[in-house]
Amino acid sequence: MNRITRKFAIGTIIGGSMIGTAFAAGLPLGVSPVDTGDLPHTGDEWLMENPYRAEVAGEDVWREALAVGESGYIQNCARCHGLGVVSGGLAPDLRFLEAEEYGDSWYVERFRSGYSQNGTTKMPAFEETLGQDAAWAIRTYIETRPDDEVMAEYVDELAELRDTLRSVGDDTDSVDPEALKSRLNEIAAEIPTMSGAPVADSIASRAAQIIDGTAEGYVHAAETLTIGLSAAH
Repeated sequence: MNRITRKFAIGTIIGGSMIGTAFAAGLPLGVSPVDTGDLPHTGDEWLMENPYRAEVAGEDVWREALAVGESGYIQNCARCHGLGVVSGGLAPDLRFLEAEEYGDSWYVERFRSGYSQNGTTKMPAFEETLGQDAAWAIRTYIETRPDDEVMAEYVDELAELRDTLRSVGDDTDSVDPEALKSRLNEIAAEIPTMSGAPVADSIASRAAQIIDGTAEGYVHAAETLTIGLSAAH
């Protein structure tokens, strides 16, 4: 059992006790449907490994899974596991669940069956209500959370890039979009995940994807950095 597995296991024990108390206190537990959009259908037989990883499905499918997974996670998981998958102690911090066979099998079992202890439901079963496509999309979002400690090293530079993007206005010729994208992608490449997944879905990578040389693109990229930097604080 490696460092991440041990940390996750400890969080599971501690978080399990706390989440049971929360549900006993009457916290609402709703399940919201997830629109899986154009994601490839995973079939009726449950898989044991994430089919939406970029190295398996391609980058376009991976990015679609990220978007679907983020929405599904916010609607159904964030109330216990935390916004951005940053647990406040109520439930396990899923960012540490390895992006490999062990982590996938653990995730599938919990997603399908839920978790109860001493007759108290601590996590509902999502198999019938959300289905497999949504399950793996949410898994994709969870496993690509960036390492917040490394992200913190780039906060000042990302703020400067955000300010540059804000200052462009209608004068799109005043900046080099490829240079901005290149630097953001360089920063993104330096930010690892906490699960061991090869690519982190960081605000740097998101902003780089948005920049297209238009005023609207610069504004949107600046907003993406602003929101992400606010969350980092």
